[in-house]
Parts: sequence; C-alpha cells; structure tokens
Amino acid sequence: MKKLFIKTYGCQMNAYDSARMADLLAPLGYAPTAKADGADMVILNTCHIREKATEKVYSELGRLKALKREKPGMLVAVAGCTAQAEGAEIVARAPVVDLVVGPQSYHRLPEMIARAARQAGHVLETDFPALEKFDVIAGTEALSDTGISAFLTVQEGCDKFCTFCVVPYTRGPEHSRSPERIIAEARRLAARGAREIVLLGQNVNAYRGVGEDGKSWNLARLIEAIAQIASVSRIRYTTSHPRDMDDDLIAAHGAIEKLMPMLHLPVQSGSDSVLAAMNRQHTAEDYLRLIEKLRGSRPDIAFSSDFIVGFPGESDGDFEATMALVRNVKFAQCFSFKYSPRPGTPAAAAKKLVAEPVKTARLLALQALLLEQQDDANRAAIGKTMTVLFEKPGREKGQLVGRTPYLQPVHVQGGREWIGRIAAVKITALTANSLHGALLENLPA
Repeated sequence: MKKLFIKTYGCQMNAYDSARMADLLAPLGYAPTAKADGADMVILNTCHIREKATEKVYSELGRLKALKREKPGMLVAVAGCTAQAEGAEIVARAPVVDLVVGPQSYHRLPEMIARAARQAGHVLETDFPALEKFDVIAGTEALSDTGISAFLTVQEGCDKFCTFCVVPYTRGPEHSRSPERIIAEARRLAARGAREIVLLGQNVNAYRGVGEDGKSWNLARLIEAIAQIASVSRIRYTTSHPRDMDDDLIAAHGAIEKLMPMLHLPVQSGSDSVLAAMNRQHTAEDYLRLIEKLRGSRPDIAFSSDFIVGFPGESDGDFEATMALVRNVKFAQCFSFKYSPRPGTPAAAAKKLVAEPVKTARLLALQALLLEQQDDANRAAIGKTMTVLFEKPGREKGQLVGRTPYLQPVHVQGGREWIGRIAAVKITALTANSLHGALLENLPA
C-alpha cells in the first residue's frame, strides 16, 4: 500500500476536494497518512484568496524538496486555486513539483499520475470541465468522510466578479450539481454516520440545479429534500451571497427545523462607496433589510460575516460605516482581514491605496468590536439549555466535545457512546475558546 499525504489550505470546499482526491486515489493503492515524511505522494491543496496563503505553499514546497531527495520516487502535486492561478509560475519556482492540477480537474489525477510515470517533466491540468468533475464525484462513495458533520459540495464557481476576488478566475463560472445526485450523496454520507450535512458552494445560495424532470431547484427546495433523510439531524450551508438570498430561502429558515439558525452572510464593508468599488452589487441598507427579514422568519437566528478593511479608497468615514453596520447587526462571530491585492483582479490596479499602518489600526479596532460581540453571544448562553451534537472525545479523560446550533464548541463530561447523538446540555461556564456544560439526559435505552 502506498502512502498519501494531503495538506489542505483555505476553505471548506478545499477540505471537501481533498477528501474526494483521497477517494479517487484509493483504487490506485494510496492510503492516507498523517505526515509527509515517507509518503509516496504529497498533495498540497491550495488557497489563493490571500497572499500569505500562497507564500505558505512555496515555503512548504521548499521543505518537500528535502524530503524528495531522501525519497526520489515521491510524487509532489499542487492542487487547488493557487495551482489554477499560478500553474506556470509553480513549475518555474518549484521544480520539485510533478503535478499541477486546478480545482476543476482533480478528478483527472489518476490519469495524470500515469502520464507522470511515462514522461519526464511536469504534468499540468488547469481546465474548467466542471460538469465532468461533478460526474466523477457522483460516482465516488465518500470513503474518506467518517465525521459526524460532513461537507457536501452542491455548487461551485462564481459569476459575481467582486473586484478583490480571484474565485471566478480559479474556480470558473457558477455551476450546480443535479439535485438527485446531491441527495444520493447525502444519503451515502448519512449511512456512514453523518448527522450533520454542510452544503458547500462559492455562492451556495446561487444553487440552481435541474432535476430529472427538467425543473429547476433552488437551495430552499434542496434543503427541504435533504431534511427528509431521517438520520440527518442538522443542515447548514456556506458560503452565501446577499444577492442570492431569495424569499424561499429566507422562509426555509423559519419552516425547516433541521436548518440550523446560524448563517454566514458575508458583507465585506458597511460603506456603500466601498461596496460599489468592490462590485458587491448591493448596498449596506440592502444587507440590513435581509438581516431584518431573516430575523422575522427565524427570531433566534445568529449571523457571521466576512470583512475586508483598508480596501483601496476606503476613507475614515467608510470605515466608520462598517463599524456602524457591525453595531447594528451584532454578529455572533466573524472573519476580518486587511485588504491584500491578488494578481489579475481589478482592485489590484487601484491607485488610492490605504497605508499599511492605517489598515492595521482599522483591523484591530474592528476585531475588538467583533470579539466583544462574540463574547456577548457566548456569555448569553450561560444558564441556558441548548441542544448539542457530540462529535468527538475531548482532550481530558471522560470529556466530550460537541457543538450547539450556533456552532459554539461545548465540553461536557460523558461517555463515548454519546458521539453522534444530540442531547440537551445546561451551559454552565465560558472559557476562552468554548462553552462548558452538563448533560441533562441519559442515553436512550
């Protein structure tokens, strides 16, 4: 048996893709291993959203060069969005790489490995055959998915062309899988023990699948169908775009009990002028109206979001508009970053750059406010009874780790037989990174 090591950078879709690559290579005799040392094949599944993520890949390739000297037969592959965007540069900068495969071509890995064995030099695949890729995915049995919570890609690519984002160039145009194949994969995941299904897409709420009857399905209808799988207890989706949050999906949050009340809805900025420069195609007021509608449908819903500070041309007033939006919404958790230009994107050519010290100061101020709101949300849980899906043992003896409907990690004392089950937990304390509680029920007979 050959050893396969996959290192995954970036988003949940990359994690999903890494699992599928492991599935595709299993028939070739590759079994997963936990470290690159001694591996027969190493795959770096990369992210290209931020500059630091890309540089980490080149740093890792430097370390792999030494390992390959010790084991000359090792295959080194770079997959994902950096592979798509910088395939030629990767080959030039890192001769240690044997295979470069974009995110829409990884289903061709078995063929690429065979080609690499026959020829000298690098094998490069960075086309966009999304339909072909999804056809191959539908035939896999998700052998590498063993978790209580499982990712399931339903939509890929992006047609929005935000001026700061490389995704339309690295993942291609929006493409949705057929509902029948998604539901079949959800059933397979459930049969393997998944109690929670997380639907993935670059713009997941842009999902528009076509059923066997030729009729279009939106995300709300797809969620409703997956909710019919008895052993699936929780459904989530990420990442969504405000433009695609339609009335059916808003209503689904109130009507479908299995759809969790935690929504990641990126806004990026609270300034209309910055949103226009980003080509987000919505205003701050549009976003706030969506929040109001969603809370009307599901009063206990909570929100997370993404923010970019220091976008070219962002003024002090623009930044204050972002802070005002955050104070208005009161987010449960968020991700925030300083703007960094990505080659090939329209914003990379902008002239009105924000000074690095200003970006840093703004990011620190925003993160302080976001952390305060996150702490408020977590403190509000103390004394409440919440349902927790237990996922794994904790670090301490007799400890379990699970998550609330709001994705908050919870530690309790309990036996492993609770893993994969949902139980009522009285939240008793808050530590830096998690909640602590006590089980309020016994294991069913």
